Amino acid sequence: MILEEADRRIELALKVGVPAAILGLWELVSRLGLANPVLLPPPSRVFMVFVTHPGEVLRNAVTSLYRVLVGYSLAAVLGVGLGILVGTYRTARSALDVVIELLRPIPPIAWIPLAILWFGIGDPAAFFIIFIGAFFPIFLNTVSGIRNVDRVYVEAALNLGADDAALIRHVLVPGAMPSILTGLRVGLGIGWMCVVAAEMIAAKSGLGYMIIEAQRVLATDEVIAGMLTIGVLGLLMDRGFRALEGRLLRWR
Repeated sequence: MILEEADRRIELALKVGVPAAILGLWELVSRLGLANPVLLPPPSRVFMVFVTHPGEVLRNAVTSLYRVLVGYSLAAVLGVGLGILVGTYRTARSALDVVIELLRPIPPIAWIPLAILWFGIGDPAAFFIIFIGAFFPIFLNTVSGIRNVDRVYVEAALNLGADDAALIRHVLVPGAMPSILTGLRVGLGIGWMCVVAAEMIAAKSGLGYMIIEAQRVLATDEVIAGMLTIGVLGLLMDRGFRALEGRLLRWR
């Protein structure tokens, strides 16, 4: 018990101490002139962006989160739904295998020119890019989870008279849930990265747009402030999803 408490304190000290040391070293390097303060402003100046322009940062952050919510939700619904279908039925797997494997290697950023041509500059193009980025990890993990459910449980359900709907609902989906949640978590992270890339090219608002506009006027402090906002929000989303995963998979 005492050792566990000591381990927790060491872990907390590392989690707090390492980032604090990095910030301190960064501040020192900038203040001593070892790095060009225009290209690498000290963290104290970066954090002033949140004090002097809180409304701008908040507005762009909310816009990015909204886009991720819409694009990711579409990817989650279609990715899990098609994943269950393909994982359960061989005919569906045969029909979609070539199409999925053809589209999957194409990076989401490669779709941006087409997204602009199809949807123009704005939310629909960003929704599409986020959807593309998040869909494949969700779909593939769902298929893998369904196909790896122990056949003993499948055979038992069929012997008890379960039809396809009951088999999917009571055996396949619960058995595949760890893999499905992993796919949803990975998809969320990729979707968050995709929204920033899309906003740099195919939007007039959001954190990605804020960063690229600040870069054009050499406002490096705003660039880094936008990057830190992206990192913090990504961390919070991941931690929230991990907490949800822990609740849903408490039986493990």
